Amino acid sequence: MNLRSLVKDTAIYGLSSIVGRFLNYLLVPVYTYAISAESGGYGIVTNLYAYTAFFLALLTFGMETTLFRFASRKDEDGKMVYSNALRLVGGVSLAFLLLVFCFLDPISEALGYASHPEYISCFAIITALDAFQAIMFSRLRQQHRPFRFMLLKFAFIIPSILLNLLIFLVFKDMPHLATLFARLDGGVGLIFFANLLCTSVVTLLFIPEIRGISYGFDKDLAKRMLKYSFPLLLLSLVGILNQVADKMIFPLLMPGAEGQVQLGIYGGCVKIAMIMALLTQAFRYAYEPIVFADSKDKNSPATLADGMKYFIVFTVMAFMAVVFYMPLLKHFVAPDYWSGLEVVPIVMAAEIFMGVYFNLSFWYKLSDQTWWGAVISAVGAAVMIAINVIFVPKIGYYACAWGGFAGYGTSMLLSYFIGRKRYPVQYDWREIFFFAILALILLALSKIIVHFCDVAQILELTINTILLIVYCFAVWRRLIKRKQEK
Repeated sequence: MNLRSLVKDTAIYGLSSIVGRFLNYLLVPVYTYAISAESGGYGIVTNLYAYTAFFLALLTFGMETTLFRFASRKDEDGKMVYSNALRLVGGVSLAFLLLVFCFLDPISEALGYASHPEYISCFAIITALDAFQAIMFSRLRQQHRPFRFMLLKFAFIIPSILLNLLIFLVFKDMPHLATLFARLDGGVGLIFFANLLCTSVVTLLFIPEIRGISYGFDKDLAKRMLKYSFPLLLLSLVGILNQVADKMIFPLLMPGAEGQVQLGIYGGCVKIAMIMALLTQAFRYAYEPIVFADSKDKNSPATLADGMKYFIVFTVMAFMAVVFYMPLLKHFVAPDYWSGLEVVPIVMAAEIFMGVYFNLSFWYKLSDQTWWGAVISAVGAAVMIAINVIFVPKIGYYACAWGGFAGYGTSMLLSYFIGRKRYPVQYDWREIFFFAILALILLALSKIIVHFCDVAQILELTINTILLIVYCFAVWRRLIKRKQEK
């Protein structure tokens, strides 16, 4: 495995994903301090962005991975593969837009936004443009062009942040705009319109990549790509359901103002836990092209084993950092959202399970048995949804956190036990379990010291920093230094 290449690309993709998302995190206190938990306004944001994520997966229907798979084959024309993917996703996205606008009123009413159909039309356009862009971003990854990828990501992130800061730090205090803010749920609607504007601008910046449509369209190739991508579509849909189904169905399970309030609290607090999703995404962007490029190599199983080890070791480190510094990180949301902070470790653990499942998923992708992914993810999604349906009316958003934990955990275990028979990989479980157990010991030690010794916050943070350094030293000693000595 080319570790240096993996680290370099992960750093660049991480700069656009992790740093970019971190900058967006700076908007979380802006939103939560401007939109009170009691208003339920942030619940609207959480709900609609969940639907966007689901339909984005539907409109891309696995074409990102399909592009990697077919473009990596020596007997395929990479340009034609890209053109086919771009035309297929573009056509489906256009059809989606037409359907939404033809049935805008009934859709808005069914989702509970009859008084704001403009929210639905706005999100429909955003989703269609994001789906189209997803193929072009995948093309940049497939071509190993991380710097252009990063620039285009920031072309959305920076203007979006600036617009949101203007909306809530400047415009919100203007008396003549008070009616507009009241009409749009305290400015919630303006968040969506700012997103639409920035997404549209980035689409225009993709003009060089859009010209790839001119490479042509191969019907036979399209059929083979669709055959490969269909199980990935099912996999993607059930996978995204594991992430957003709780936020989609929560208003149905707990209707009314109380449901919006709880969803807003949950949606605000889980933003703190999303560091795991960011690390997984950055790792995936760099790791996926490397694995497919090495798929013909006899060392491919070793690549998967190394990737799993490094992923778990470093995400566990991130988990510890978030838990240890929660006294500081909790200020990313307003105090009236703090009642939901207890779900953060649960959601982070679920994200680690999801990342492990992603690493395990290569056995069916590399062996072209993608339908297994759909089956495994469907079982996980069913577990998650069942827990939500049964327990949300009883314990509220805690059911969402535990549902994700159980759903991802189920998918992870199923993928491992099925995959080890169909695509054996010798994972370094000795090292993985060593670091997992070490992390649990250090976390337990922190909990014991803080709660039984009743230490001041500054001392708590100092102790936690020392414990985190202990883990980092173990990583350096057992992984990095040992590899250098070899």
